Amino acid sequence: MGGFWPVPEVLTYLAGSWRVDRSVRDLASGEAGHFSGTTVFGPWDGEGLLHQESGTFTWQGVTRPAERTLRFLPGTSAAEAEVRFGDGRFFHDLNLTTGHHITDHPCAADLYRGEFTVLDEHHWRTVWRVGGPTKDLVLTTEYARGTPDAPRGG
Repeated sequence: MGGFWPVPEVLTYLAGSWRVDRSVRDLASGEAGHFSGTTVFGPWDGEGLLHQESGTFTWQGVTRPAERTLRFLPGTSAAEAEVRFGDGRFFHDLNLTTGHHITDHPCAADLYRGEFTVLDEHHWRTVWRVGGPTKDLVLTTEYARGTPDAPRGG
């Protein structure tokens, strides 16, 4: 495999503001949605980074505000992190030593399988495949360093 950008220090890499563009596809119904906004990885009272995402989500023709908070804690090496939900529950591990990582998160009867790909110092992507008795989804998120109003490019 090629095209991955190794990340020796994951928290240093993620720190700052990122433009976010996410597509959501329901493979069972054919419905599609879209999230657009910003994710900021900033300091918080504990170790690591606080991930605060905000923007708008459009689903079935209805657009509404959407946000989420995660915590990225230091892992066993600088290239690793432990990702937790805003309330502190474990979400998944993250190791970007090679610039590519696959992880699972069981949620009730569903399984979330995440693939993280670092493309370069300013772009990374996640693809979450969610399967279970009531879900058959693919969520693809593109991250680009900067804010929505920042100039695009180099």
